[in-house]
Amino acid sequence: MAAAIILDSKPGEQPTDGGEDADRSMLRTDSGSGEDSMDGLSNRVPCCPLTPSLSPRKRTTSQSKTEPPLLRTNKRTIYTAGRPPWYNVTGTTFKEAFVIGLCGGSASGKTTVANKIIEALDVPWVVLLSMDSFYKVLNKEEQELAAKNEYNFDHPDAFDFELLITVLRKLKKGKSIKVPVYDFTSHSRRKEWKTVYGANVVIFEGILAFANKELLKLLDMKVFVDTDSDIRLIRRLKRDVSQRGRDINGIIKQYNKFVKPAFEQYIEPTVQVADIVVPRGGENFVALDLIVQHVHSQLEKREINVRSALASAHQGQPLPKTLSVMESTPQVRGMHTIIRNKETNRDEFIFYSKRLMRLLIEHALSFLPLKPASVETPQGTVYEGKRLSGQRITGVSILRAGETMEQALTAVCKDIRLGKILIQTNHDTGEPELHYLRLPKEISEDYVILMDSTVSTGAAALMAVRVLLDHDVAEDKIFLLSLLMAEMGVHSVAYAFPKVRIITTAVDKEVNDQFHIIPGIGNFGDRYFGTDAPSDVCESDEGMDF
Repeated sequence: MAAAIILDSKPGEQPTDGGEDADRSMLRTDSGSGEDSMDGLSNRVPCCPLTPSLSPRKRTTSQSKTEPPLLRTNKRTIYTAGRPPWYNVTGTTFKEAFVIGLCGGSASGKTTVANKIIEALDVPWVVLLSMDSFYKVLNKEEQELAAKNEYNFDHPDAFDFELLITVLRKLKKGKSIKVPVYDFTSHSRRKEWKTVYGANVVIFEGILAFANKELLKLLDMKVFVDTDSDIRLIRRLKRDVSQRGRDINGIIKQYNKFVKPAFEQYIEPTVQVADIVVPRGGENFVALDLIVQHVHSQLEKREINVRSALASAHQGQPLPKTLSVMESTPQVRGMHTIIRNKETNRDEFIFYSKRLMRLLIEHALSFLPLKPASVETPQGTVYEGKRLSGQRITGVSILRAGETMEQALTAVCKDIRLGKILIQTNHDTGEPELHYLRLPKEISEDYVILMDSTVSTGAAALMAVRVLLDHDVAEDKIFLLSLLMAEMGVHSVAYAFPKVRIITTAVDKEVNDQFHIIPGIGNFGDRYFGTDAPSDVCESDEGMDF
């Protein structure tokens, strides 16, 4: 049994009277969320340092040195810093999310502590997961008891630990997960669940966060928030009256009958497994500083350099069998001559690029599995043909250059669904970073055509494939399409994901010191969109540099 460390702040400091939020959904997210399921990571934004001693960690970003990596709109503020690779050159998840468990009595201020930690951590891609989302669905009899304040919501049996452990385990491993949203007014789960993906840090809070042995195994750091019982009762009264529409007598009755006994029996004893005990919650700056320092040190140990490792791997190997290069007919070679020519004007570059894209898409569709199908012709005879075997086809473009291939795809695949992944190269580290993704719902059963204009080292393509796998898309249902690839990129993708089909119009042998394909095609995005990168910062063949 681990000995708990008791930390305290300056004498005389009083905690704020905030308590916990009323409808604490499973995560705090300031990122966009679309109807097609934005797999929104809670990109938390620090409001301000907690104290001079809680100075935020310096981050390496691809942004201006004088501007914070933030994007502000009228509704939200989000980080523009991306998520660095969370996998190694084999495509395997290398670093799991760091999970902090916060336990304490009802209205002890766990959420306040969680938000203070997030502010001080100053890192993007943090998910706040609340145990309140995992209350069991009540039957009719239990609903009636809950309406009369006779149901014990503080007992371990009130929680769906099986679902909770499954969700937290997948989130820790980097998978996309769906979290229920609990309605405290009707004591039921809402129809729409929340999709969450891509956490570097998970903060899991709940009154019984330490009550399950399997759950404890998933926690990298265990923090117990210790608040005086009178303060907790006052906070609970204010919260339940103003935010949950309950009467004072019912609240007090429930507190004396269920909340207080459950705390003494199930919650308070778990302080013994805590790594840190935080008296007075969010105002205990000494404890918060220690937590933040420890998390920073753990995150630094998990950093990995992917692009440089890819550049030195697979040299001299034969091209993989999963690669399909379009036949270099005189027509195809002629179009390559035009778009590779640095003197080609933008109109011609776009025109012949689109022609080549259309041929590439048509070629790629021939690899989709087909099954026999019989139809009756207008003449009343039977024609023996073919039909797609399986579910839908979904197109996913790697922004921005990959988006240029969408028109060719939609021209030959009617009503196809489209998704987008934004991957940018960090100019300071040279590593790809995931900034944004928007994928259609229920993509796991689809054949996915992943599109990028060029692939040099394969770093961006590797990240995009990893994202699809994290959303449970089968590896053998992913088709990576690109107008031009370097041998290095082909080997990188095939080595990490041997079942992914790689399809291109041409493969060049070399990549220079700046990871540009030689002889190559230049900066496809700039040539297509008519943009010019600054002289000291240029867009790579994969993703974008700022």
